[in-house]
Amino acid sequence: MNITATMVKELRDKTGAGMMDAKKALVEVDGDMEKATELLRQKGIASADKKMGRIAAEGRVGSYVNDKCGAMIEINCETDFVAKNAEFVELTNGLAQLVAESNPADVDALLNTTCPKCGKVISDVLKEKIASIGEKITVRRFVRYEGNVATYIHNGKIGVLLETDKADAELTKDICLHIASSAPEFVSRADIPASVIEEETRIEMGKEDLANKPEQIRAKIVEGRVNKLMSHRCLLEQPFVKNPDVTIEQLVSGKLNIVKFDRFVLGEGLEKRSDNFADEVMSQLNK
Repeated sequence: MNITATMVKELRDKTGAGMMDAKKALVEVDGDMEKATELLRQKGIASADKKMGRIAAEGRVGSYVNDKCGAMIEINCETDFVAKNAEFVELTNGLAQLVAESNPADVDALLNTTCPKCGKVISDVLKEKIASIGEKITVRRFVRYEGNVATYIHNGKIGVLLETDKADAELTKDICLHIASSAPEFVSRADIPASVIEEETRIEMGKEDLANKPEQIRAKIVEGRVNKLMSHRCLLEQPFVKNPDVTIEQLVSGKLNIVKFDRFVLGEGLEKRSDNFADEVMSQLNK
């Protein structure tokens, strides 16, 4: 059967496969579009499996919010170039929406969720994306809130999801921007585990500049230092980034209460890829 350019384009659009791969698949199944799609999917899954051993510390943080709930997700890939690809951005935002609307229990549950748009299980969708994009892609984490939810994503690298007891679009946007910039860890003192305060106290007590101080004075100095450290880590006690004369607590007073927030920094805690392009080329040539 004669394989036309139109057929190849149709298969490429349907699967995201490369031109030569699409043409070879059509030739192999004598032009049957469905069989060619299945064949490419099988090959895509095989190639995806080979890529899963690579380091994926780049990627994107994305979010989705509606009037009932919101979600934020981190999807990892291998290079910043792919992370900026429109297909990858769409994938990230689409999965954030799916988390918000489907409420999966965890990452494994999300991977076993059926995509309402394409009817495929998300794990298979990812394998197809790996085949078409050519890099390892993983879902690292997500968070989902219900109620009044606001979000801010900074260049796909830093993401904030915020829940408040009242809706106020302008104010919650400012709070999200502040959280992204100032990196608080807790909403208030009440949220700080006792173990965190004990650890900081132990560290401060052991500092050399206090070694010769009397016990009573040393304890008072340490209490003051720990108190200051904790104030930097609590959102409500931080000076508002747009107006340092006002704390976040003063900013929201009488307007709304902050319930909780999450702040994602892309790739934090992940192993980074250290090899460069020249080394990668040489390693391929040596094989």
